[in-house]
Amino acid sequence: MIHINRSGNSLGTFSEEDVREGLRTGRFIGTDLGWREGMAAWQSLSQFPEFGGTPPETPPPQPAPPPVVTTPAAAAAPITATPVSRSGLPWENRQGQAFIGPFVETLQMVLGRPAEAFTVMKTEGGFGEPLIYALIGGCAGALVSFLFSFGLQSFGAFGGGQNGMNALAGLGITSVGFVILLPVLLVIGLFIGAAIVHLCLMLVGGAKKPFETTFRVLAFSHGSTGPLQMIPICGGIIACVWALIVNCIGIARAHEIDTGKAVLAILLPLIVCCGGGFFLLLFLGGLGAMSHNWH
Repeated sequence: MIHINRSGNSLGTFSEEDVREGLRTGRFIGTDLGWREGMAAWQSLSQFPEFGGTPPETPPPQPAPPPVVTTPAAAAAPITATPVSRSGLPWENRQGQAFIGPFVETLQMVLGRPAEAFTVMKTEGGFGEPLIYALIGGCAGALVSFLFSFGLQSFGAFGGGQNGMNALAGLGITSVGFVILLPVLLVIGLFIGAAIVHLCLMLVGGAKKPFETTFRVLAFSHGSTGPLQMIPICGGIIACVWALIVNCIGIARAHEIDTGKAVLAILLPLIVCCGGGFFLLLFLGGLGAMSHNWH
């Protein structure tokens, strides 16, 4: 069994066949460090002879070799690792390819393996590519959800029934306006949301990378969870909940901070808004009581 470590974080213990398959699919990269019982020091997977590499003639310099241990948990702990260069998500490496393949690969990676996705995501590189990804996923999901709900309401599934032709006409006019405004609102919402999250990160001491990194996390997160809105009835709730989870994981991995700080930065705006609303209700209730007493 081989213990895998990336940027000082243990990825787990895997068989030789699992590691070989992970290197082929992109789950692991050549610069990930590996160790198994009998080895004197950790070394990159690209140097393992089993995976096509050649071991170095002399062991790489190490501050202190890991002790010989008998349990997997102890084997994964004593390590000094160098930062791993971020290879980028499939969308970031598409280089002029048709967008469908890289988009689907990135969506599957972010939804199914968010920790791995935001570990390899580039923290810099511009706002354009992440924004395009977010627009594709977010607009597609929101538009399908809108058409589904509006169509049901127009034809009386949840209401009192209307004339079919009038419903179709209303649907067409409303859809055109929605399609025009949706990208604009999405872009504005992404930048404002990223600014709020980054400000909260600064407040909790977790802003280890620039604002661009925070924006990229939210853009790839929204572009991946947006299509979940296509699920009938409960798609919006599922997309919202999963987006919160992915955002917390993404912020922690991209900024390389404690997960607790990332969760606090994501939830802090909600806590402030809910707390402000609660105190506003108390204030209005107090005014109502005072007004009743005066009368």
